[in-house]
Amino acid sequence: MAGNGGIKLVVTALVAGALGGAATYGGVSLMHNNDSGTPTEISNSQGSAKVSNVKVNLSTQSEKAFNSTKNAVVSVINLQKESSSSDSLSGLLGGLYGGNSDSSSSKKSSGELEAASEGSGVIYKKSGDTAYIVTNNHVVEGSNSLEIILNDGTKVGAEIVGKDSITDLAVLKVKSDKITRVATFGNSDNIKVAEPVLAIGSPLGSQYATSVTQGIISAKKREVPQTDTNGQEIGNATVIQTDAAINPGNSGGPLINMNGQVVGINSMKLAQDQSGTSVEGMGFAIPSNEVVKIINQLIKSGKVVRPALGISYVDLSNVSEKQQKSVLKLPSSVSTGVVVLKVSANSPAKRAGLAKYDVITKLDGKKITEQTAIRDILYKHNIGDKISVTYYHNGSEKTSSVTLNKKAANVK
Repeated sequence: MAGNGGIKLVVTALVAGALGGAATYGGVSLMHNNDSGTPTEISNSQGSAKVSNVKVNLSTQSEKAFNSTKNAVVSVINLQKESSSSDSLSGLLGGLYGGNSDSSSSKKSSGELEAASEGSGVIYKKSGDTAYIVTNNHVVEGSNSLEIILNDGTKVGAEIVGKDSITDLAVLKVKSDKITRVATFGNSDNIKVAEPVLAIGSPLGSQYATSVTQGIISAKKREVPQTDTNGQEIGNATVIQTDAAINPGNSGGPLINMNGQVVGINSMKLAQDQSGTSVEGMGFAIPSNEVVKIINQLIKSGKVVRPALGISYVDLSNVSEKQQKSVLKLPSSVSTGVVVLKVSANSPAKRAGLAKYDVITKLDGKKITEQTAIRDILYKHNIGDKISVTYYHNGSEKTSSVTLNKKAANVK
């Protein structure tokens, strides 16, 4: 816990805000009941009001779904050796989240571990004496140690098995002796727009652990921009859009269907658009099919291996028109693509005949309108896949076939 009763929390990622950030309980105003007890009759000058003893016995599908999953949802505490005076954490997407800053502004250098941020996670597998938890990469980023708070309040230590900043996913492991429930994954390809879903997690931290909000699937496959920790665009993420409330601390928690199956991992929300207009009811989750694919690789090797061309490149728009004609020898009809700056030896691009200053205009038959499209196209393929590449070499258009090899992508 941070000083003065505040907790610095992992902020849910933002599309037009920050993926990651900090917030505390400062500024939260709660209404408390009278300590003298719960009255059943209130008198005033106009008469008396009575509380009815009639009970409503209502069992809904959403209640059943929640009860089947809640014990697999945990709080994830990111412990670090020193506190920070910063009021935000860098995350997957650039910008600022309008959260409260930590109430403690001084830095400690004693080396003692303290709670730097909090997020959520879901237990999905139990094997022997080990249980596995999936959460967001930005929830555990920068940690010196991790602590898990189970649904019943039990605290256990956790270790990172592997993490992947590209998809913002991480897998943790804990001892399984206190684990009583694991969640199951549903097929995210089968979800439908307007289908009801529940988001479970720890908004504002473990004080509000196992909070549940209900909404619908607003869109199945929404493309949202991704940036690295330096604010540079690295491509697009394909995510589930929902209007279920996702707040700071919900990151890493499950989005479940009415059967209690995890169909997504909550990762980000849209707080405001580029004009600064406030936005409500736009949260995003990583689809379960993508989650399963990534966490299986993290369990197997601790990293994600992705296909690569073996080149470095820049967007054609960064090259002046004069150089496009004199150096690249491009016809005036070519206005988009990427310029190859370097081709690695024995790479797929080298074997396909690409060279420095070639301009790639299409990959896998898809037009390259910006440099981030290269990554988006590649990451939809597997190692060993053959795809076509269309490029200009000394002003002449050529098309070759490339067989993708692997590239380790365990970026922090």
